[in-house]
Amino acid sequence: MLTLDKVYHASYVLKEVVRNTDLIYAPGINPQCQVYLKPENLQVTGSFKVRGAYYKISQLSDEEKAKGVIACSAGNHAQGVALAATRNGIKSLICLPDGAPISKVEATRSYGADICLVKGVYDDAYQKALELRDEKGYTFIHPFDDENVIAGQGTIGLELLTQLPDADAVIVPVGGGGLISGVAFAIKSLNPNIKVYGVQACGAPSMVNSVKSKKIQCLDSVSTIADGIAVKEPGEHTFEYCSQYVDDIVTVTEDEISTAILTLIEQQKLIAEGAGAVSVAAAMFNKVPVQGKKVICLVSGGNIDVTILSRVIKRGLLKSGRSLALTIELMDKPGQLKDVSRIIADLGGNVVAVHHERASEGSDINGCFLRMQMETRNFEHIEAIKKALTDAGYRLS
Repeated sequence: MLTLDKVYHASYVLKEVVRNTDLIYAPGINPQCQVYLKPENLQVTGSFKVRGAYYKISQLSDEEKAKGVIACSAGNHAQGVALAATRNGIKSLICLPDGAPISKVEATRSYGADICLVKGVYDDAYQKALELRDEKGYTFIHPFDDENVIAGQGTIGLELLTQLPDADAVIVPVGGGGLISGVAFAIKSLNPNIKVYGVQACGAPSMVNSVKSKKIQCLDSVSTIADGIAVKEPGEHTFEYCSQYVDDIVTVTEDEISTAILTLIEQQKLIAEGAGAVSVAAAMFNKVPVQGKKVICLVSGGNIDVTILSRVIKRGLLKSGRSLALTIELMDKPGQLKDVSRIIADLGGNVVAVHHERASEGSDINGCFLRMQMETRNFEHIEAIKKALTDAGYRLS
């Protein structure tokens, strides 16, 4: 059984292992409320997962430790298990989905684990880990559906109650549900007045669907940039804890996640992975009732592959009105490009790419198209540029 005593014991065990991450006041996230960030992306291994993994491994018997441990993960639990096992002198084997970011795979290897890449997503890696456990006799360390793991994650809830005792709400990313189960259990046990909200990606709403239908649902597939929470099916324990202790679970889109990642970089100088940024996205886009409240967003991890980060930034710029692609129909005569550039420059737009081509079949024989990519300030700025161009007689398509 999960008890407060177990969560407090986990906090004691982890005292010399994990960082007590300070809250960061972030007023720019949503001006309608007071937002604080719990930056577990700055945690040892770059994610909260080390808490549950380390506490679980610390509680194994000598016999279980001697067998070595095996785990499955999209990346963050893998690093937590690898670090915990190595520090305790235990052999570890980690099954990762073959689509896991290279940075997470290499980081896991650097902490001393052996790696087994499995074709598919997290759930496929999970099945492979169970097969190897049965075949080789390893001790399995579940990433979320284990009460010692949940107790380890619950230590975040204890820290939050100390750091901001008058908080109105805590927003937590949800994949399999281990993090929110521990946090919600700790908070609701000590202060039931604080609301606890969960957030999933639209492309992986397994816990949302399960809680809504009051029984565990398994998705056919998952698709999201938030690979750390791309879980097809929640756990039995975590489903029960979420049903009992969590006030609501919502979803955010890929564009909203991208915008949250970009906002954290620009405003707070924090790098969050997709899974870590969903809580911030929920606060930014008012997915939960935060107006006028003191709200803590748990930024659960920062292990994002740099190649994915560049694509996410590009998408975030588009979503927030910071980037614009325009196609302008022109007559093919001297001075047209100069006039268009002047209009854009006078309004403060910054052109970063230009492509000029003759018109295609079916259009005016003297026509041409000008495709321009530019940096803009916001959506109002975009509309001002479009209006100025159309007022000058140019057709936009």
